[in-house]
Amino acid sequence: MASYELNAFDRRFQAISLVGAIEQQGPCGLNVGFWLRDPNQYMLWPEMVSENPRQDFLWENTCFEIFIGVQGEDYYREINLSPSEAWQAYQFEEYRYPEVMPPEVAYDIDLNHLKRTHYGLNVSLDLGVFMAEHKLKWSDMFLGLSAVLKTSQGDQYYAMQHSSPQADFHNKRDWLHLF
Repeated sequence: MASYELNAFDRRFQAISLVGAIEQQGPCGLNVGFWLRDPNQYMLWPEMVSENPRQDFLWENTCFEIFIGVQGEDYYREINLSPSEAWQAYQFEEYRYPEVMPPEVAYDIDLNHLKRTHYGLNVSLDLGVFMAEHKLKWSDMFLGLSAVLKTSQGDQYYAMQHSSPQADFHNKRDWLHLF
């Protein structure tokens, strides 16, 4: 299991710490955990839903995100995970394209399990269809972890690294996990 401390885009905001952990499970399973430390209780948590529905615009509230890139390819996937236990997966042909809102839904990634925990969020995904359709091995892919945190102190944007002048989770340079 690999873990990463996610950094706030606003470097002055140190009140919340966030760690993401990535674990490959078998031939096409992916487990990701987000551990959040919020001693001042600044976080604004969305209301819980039931049965892990797919919902768009989750990033408008607190939302944890996984980006899946493919070595040498422009296409990628974005998975949005809400502490409400709703989720969605999107497909892009290249950087933020197609430019439709909400983005095009990706049905080649399945949710096995999504649970808000006392420490943050835990998710298990099945990448089998995505990997089979594109003939991918784990070594062909790389991941980025990020989060939009709604807080009483304003919105905070966390990622593995921020190399753009604005918070930009679609910037593949900031997707640091290799299998």
